[in-house]
Amino acid sequence: MPGCVTAVTAGRPECKLPAICPRSNERLNNPSPPSRDVLVIDDDPIMRDLMVDWLEAAGYVVRKADSCANAMAQFERPPALVVTDMWMPGPCGAEAIRWMRQKNPGLALIAVSGHFGSGQGCSAESACEAGAARALAKPVKRAELLGAVAQLIGPATK
Repeated sequence: MPGCVTAVTAGRPECKLPAICPRSNERLNNPSPPSRDVLVIDDDPIMRDLMVDWLEAAGYVVRKADSCANAMAQFERPPALVVTDMWMPGPCGAEAIRWMRQKNPGLALIAVSGHFGSGQGCSAESACEAGAARALAKPVKRAELLGAVAQLIGPATK
């Protein structure tokens, strides 16, 4: 089959270990898809659950946390992408983004906030300077969030 990898031994497309050949060839021909695991961090339960619902309906695997401190505890198994509110109690915002990027340099991040441009020290620019790939103003629109997630980690697999 064109484009597929077949186990080859001594120039022949055969497998000397017939018990593992199909599994081995299946893994070579169909590698596991990249992670579509998303972590949503927001202290507002309505906003957090809304974003989680949108992402799950689109086919992403989603975890959630109500604070950056609780999210940091989940970094033993880092997600492919984090969607985080920038304005929450405790260590959060740009500080948390820098910490997450230090722990996992390849991590994609989307910062969201209703305080961007409010003059309270929270801006889309500071989020991006800290390492966020996108900064979305609240109220976040479904299409805007799903489009940004798809651009950063690819479409969900349903």
